[in-house]
Amino acid sequence: MQDELNLIHNAAEGDQHAFGQLVTAYQKQVYNLALRMSGNPEDALDLSQEAFIKAWRGLPGYRYDSAFSTWLYRLTSNVCIDFLRRQRKSRTVSLNFLGDDEEEEELTLPDPSPGPEEQFVSRINREEVCAALNSLEPEYRAALTLRVIGGLSYAEISQALDVPEGTVKSRIARARERMRVLMLGGGNISCASPSKKSERRMGAR
Repeated sequence: MQDELNLIHNAAEGDQHAFGQLVTAYQKQVYNLALRMSGNPEDALDLSQEAFIKAWRGLPGYRYDSAFSTWLYRLTSNVCIDFLRRQRKSRTVSLNFLGDDEEEEELTLPDPSPGPEEQFVSRINREEVCAALNSLEPEYRAALTLRVIGGLSYAEISQALDVPEGTVKSRIARARERMRVLMLGGGNISCASPSKKSERRMGAR
């Protein structure tokens, strides 16, 4: 922690090498958030770069009143929300993310089965998840993404999005309900509560 604080302090003073170390430490988390929000790897790279540029410019104003990761999530979320608001055509939300070994992995739904019919159903389920996520308003998608993918607590999401904790809980609840209704509307009753199962699977706290 002290080493990170030193890096932050030095980067705020204009040390590009120190900032480069911070980028290395957080680039995967920032990219994953941008990818989940934008649904497109190329856009995610651009948004990640934009977020880090904003971080570099904003570091002198960083007040150390929240974790650096939370502050960085806030910048990234805002960049992504602005991006989504500018989009006029629907996009598909990617189910891919970077794993610990830096290889691209795909999020899977619970209860995978090996049979052809089960594989087909699983593929349909993933498509339904994509469509449901894509339907969410940017603010709701950000809250749910930070909770499920980032594994942040409600308090941390509150800081990241700069909204009251009650608002965070409300947005996540509404996002889950919206996804549940959409997926039930698609006729797949087995996906009634995918977000809760996925959250437990991904270790959200």
